[in-house]
Amino acid sequence: MLATGDEAMQSLQKFVRAQKIDAAGLTAIGAFERAVIGYFDWDKKDYKRIPVDEQVEVLSLIGDVAEADGKPALHIHAVLGKSDGSVVGGHLLEGHVRPTLEVILTQPPAHLRKKKDPETGLALIALDRS
Repeated sequence: MLATGDEAMQSLQKFVRAQKIDAAGLTAIGAFERAVIGYFDWDKKDYKRIPVDEQVEVLSLIGDVAEADGKPALHIHAVLGKSDGSVVGGHLLEGHVRPTLEVILTQPPAHLRKKKDPETGLALIALDRS
């Protein structure tokens, strides 16, 4: 569980590295005082940054931990609810927790490990077909 003031991506990255978790599924609910989400621009192979400068409910946070360049890396998508009932979503780049973020990590079986795909630069499930 993350608490007020924690930055979700930094805190989770620190946790998975400290625990040596190189593969896991992740879900979470809670709230952010502000966040930055991203939209993946296929041509640039980079994320367009979209600031969310208000208190939001984390309606859905889903993602994974995969190995990239020999280290665990996070890939997380978020659906954030605004006070007027509208939603915004995308790749989570930053999330500043207020008041809490309840996170569940689940480690998959070995055959569902991810590897970096050279074409997209993304970590994708690479089934071992040997």
